[in-house]
Amino acid sequence: PLRLARVSTEVFAPLPTVALLLVVIAVHATASLGDALKWVVVTVVFVSLVPLVYVLRGVRRRRLSDRHVGVREQRPLVLAIAIGSATLSLALLAVGGAPRELFALVAAMIAGLISSLCVTLVWKISIHAAVVTGIVVVLTLVYGPLALALSPLVALVSWARVKLRDHTVAQVVAGICLGATIAALVFSLLR
Repeated sequence: PLRLARVSTEVFAPLPTVALLLVVIAVHATASLGDALKWVVVTVVFVSLVPLVYVLRGVRRRRLSDRHVGVREQRPLVLAIAIGSATLSLALLAVGGAPRELFALVAAMIAGLISSLCVTLVWKISIHAAVVTGIVVVLTLVYGPLALALSPLVALVSWARVKLRDHTVAQVVAGICLGATIAALVFSLLR
């Protein structure tokens, strides 16, 4: 079980899963593969890669505890960097006339990051749980009820975070609630 928890935490880590969702929505929302590729670069670079490089560099320089930034006090700056970088992506999407769904997705991600930052200032919330839940909600809104088949991933990731003692049950439940609410409201309203 511990190995499964570790593997689940890595495989469903927020930044790579967000990158995959951006690719899926870019392909869905565009008329051609060329257009999709253009928007994938604009979003994945700024929403996923820039924060990932910042985190990995911070870990290597021993400024951050680990790839998942397990120390709550270290999270605000990481989240602020992610918010800034994603906001740059959103601006590029707006100026470039990106598909509405992709714009809505990045806006929802920024809203999730800002909400997570506000919570993180006083309490440690599970961003893993928030992200995987948000992904299931967005995919359900885009592809319909069939995407709900991915719901067990929320349980798997939540279990893994608690099993590894990275989060309490309350922190995971709060992440699930935050991810579902932001995805349902912000993505729905803007798409």
